[in-house]
Amino acid sequence: MIVVNLIVSVLVIIFLQLLGMAIFIWMTPFNDMEELKKGNVAVALALGGKFMSTAIILGVAAYTNTSIWFMMLWFAVGYVCLIAAYWIFELVTPGFRISEHLAKGNVAVGMMLGMVFIGTAFAVSSLII
Repeated sequence: MIVVNLIVSVLVIIFLQLLGMAIFIWMTPFNDMEELKKGNVAVALALGGKFMSTAIILGVAAYTNTSIWFMMLWFAVGYVCLIAAYWIFELVTPGFRISEHLAKGNVAVGMMLGMVFIGTAFAVSSLII
């Protein structure tokens, strides 16, 4: 039974990670994968930060919950916080649109956004019980 629970948990984690990334990619007004193919480092940094942040929240949610349902619930809460962090970051940078700078390859913006996501994930994951 333990092996079945482990396999189901891993599959759910992979699914949630992929779902989280698909939603993040859907949120951007440009095609993330095309930008990566072009070698856009800014998009790579931002996307890597998104991947890492969802992994942090998933890892803590999985570690602190014995129920897959609670793990999924806490991931959803954490994920909403990541989306909110993006929009708050967008609001506090009124001089420019983040997505436009990412599409142009502004590495500083990509790095900052990636760190905003990772920092938010660490902060939010400390609240997961």
